[in-house]
Amino acid sequence: MFHILYEEDSLWTFILVTLILGCGAAWLSGRAIAQTWRPVWQVFFYSLILGCAVRFIHFSLFGGTLLSIHYYLVDTALLMVFGFLGFRAARVSQMLTQYRWINEPAGALRWRRNPR
Repeated sequence: MFHILYEEDSLWTFILVTLILGCGAAWLSGRAIAQTWRPVWQVFFYSLILGCAVRFIHFSLFGGTLLSIHYYLVDTALLMVFGFLGFRAARVSQMLTQYRWINEPAGALRWRRNPR
């Protein structure tokens, strides 16, 4: 079952490279895209590039398969999730900080208009 997500002999390699390093970088890139007021579709584009970098780290350091569409898609899907979450968290923070006179928090990743 777990070989659907990762190919290495150790789960810790997948956790270290994909989840900690890759998803951390995706979160930060999503946050940076939001903080510079760029459109959300750029998170998709940068996640594709980060997916290549994560596959290369798996290949070069841990002997994983470099040109594997399956594992590239798994890694990139996780990166996109964290990238979009980072983007959304930063955008909510921006909207609540910059426009606090018109918006109020409505959860961790949402805002709403003040009912005034």
